[in-house]
Amino acid sequence: MSSDCGKLETDVEIKASAAKFHEMFTHKPHHISNASNRNIQGCDLHEGDWGTVGSVVYWNYFHDGKAKVAKELIEAIDAENNLITFKVIEGDLMEHYKSFKITIHGTPKDEGCNVHWTMEYEKHHDDIEDPHTLLQFGTGGHEKWEGKRSLSMLETVVEIKASAAKFHEMFTHKPHHISNASDRIIQGCDLHEDGKAKVAKDLVEAIDAENNLITFKVIEGDLLEHYKSFKFTIHATPKGEGCNVHWTLEYEKHHHDDIEDPHTLLQDWNHWAWLPVDKTTPASSLTRLLL
Repeated sequence: MSSDCGKLETDVEIKASAAKFHEMFTHKPHHISNASNRNIQGCDLHEGDWGTVGSVVYWNYFHDGKAKVAKELIEAIDAENNLITFKVIEGDLMEHYKSFKITIHGTPKDEGCNVHWTMEYEKHHDDIEDPHTLLQFGTGGHEKWEGKRSLSMLETVVEIKASAAKFHEMFTHKPHHISNASDRIIQGCDLHEDGKAKVAKDLVEAIDAENNLITFKVIEGDLLEHYKSFKFTIHATPKGEGCNVHWTLEYEKHHHDDIEDPHTLLQDWNHWAWLPVDKTTPASSLTRLLL
């Protein structure tokens, strides 16, 4: 995977059943505007039949303050597992991306379901931002389908040149040395997020040295003004001469509809993956200043 290729994922729990949610996107996407007319203005069938692989649908939507369109091929349907994949073949997204796929997967959970969104894409060039706002846009109407967000998840994967062991060693033993590699975002356990000064005390909850994985749990600080709980996991897996770094944020918001998902935080942390990793001291908790 080159630096122009990317993958974003998120999970949202909703009250609707997995089958009902899947049916809406597979057989009745033209009804979605009834549930979320703020984001989706309409969906028309251009080729084939609703709910059929190979059919083409045409979306009219409003994103980032602009009216946009997308023509999408239904590339895969797994009715048994409530999964559907769309491949964008025309529209505004193609101005920025060579390829773009969206997979929506509903899995039963208690009386509702967990909806897992995955976006896989290749940019035209590295200056183009990852589509965090589009991922947020896609999940923004869930509460209208009998849904209410509770525990949510954001994920992203980036390929780097450092080895998995070296990258893991940096975050596990000497995270306060990361500033030596990136003074733009991190300044001696200081980092930048949304241009505001913030603090977070993180408990190192789990370390798996064999698999180059570490999990932090936020126990104090500004993040807990918006979230009841917040965890992030950094998992590095070897790939060629470097590795893939998989970032996962798991969080539960306080009950405020205006609280955004932490896409900007994930985006900033993603930049850490490009740090030259060459230093690492045991730490059981960290206090970070987020700028």
